[in-house]
Amino acid sequence: MFPVKLIDELLQESANKDEAIKMESYMKNNFKFFGARAPVVKEIFKKLITVYTIHPHELKELVTHLWKKDEREYQMIAILFLNRYQKWLKEEDIELIEYCITNKSWWDSVDSIAPNALGYYLKAYPQHKPEIIEKWLSSNNLWLQRSILLYQLKYKKDTDVSILFDSILRLKDSKEFFIQKAIGWALREYSKTDSQKVIDFVDSTNLANLSKKESLKWMKSKKIIR
Repeated sequence: MFPVKLIDELLQESANKDEAIKMESYMKNNFKFFGARAPVVKEIFKKLITVYTIHPHELKELVTHLWKKDEREYQMIAILFLNRYQKWLKEEDIELIEYCITNKSWWDSVDSIAPNALGYYLKAYPQHKPEIIEKWLSSNNLWLQRSILLYQLKYKKDTDVSILFDSILRLKDSKEFFIQKAIGWALREYSKTDSQKVIDFVDSTNLANLSKKESLKWMKSKKIIR
């Protein structure tokens, strides 16, 4: 088994009470922190995978073990493992992805998992895509819904526009800030691939002001539109 005690030791060594207070406040006091900023956590992760070899059969157990820990840095490391070794994900590992999205949920974890591990999974196992998308969009879980909006962020020309637009149409009336923001983010990212298609969609759709503003931001910065 991967030496999880070493992770404990490295995180405890990196603890910074002043930083922990700031980080906990920034995250609305939803989580405890050691006070290790993202660059420090990434250095710890690099050290771990340099010194020790993780095997495919260990990934699920390791990620789940870290996810149950209190301090947020454990989930940060779990996500680094999950995303780095996403090619090891098996068909049944959608359960692991869903677990991570729906437990200790917040934008920082969801926004990393959705376009990486989930994005990879739905490409690797397209036969499960319709069922997962329908299930998550129909759920009352805003993090699952946000994940469907964001899983194609890195797809570029491979983006399934019908899925993207349909998902937005189904969620556009949500009052949830994180849904409105995700709609704008997804459209903004796709506008870098096909600006006109996004312009046409925004013009013909009654989007929340936040979603519309976010969706047009990149095109305005590039003076594609005014």
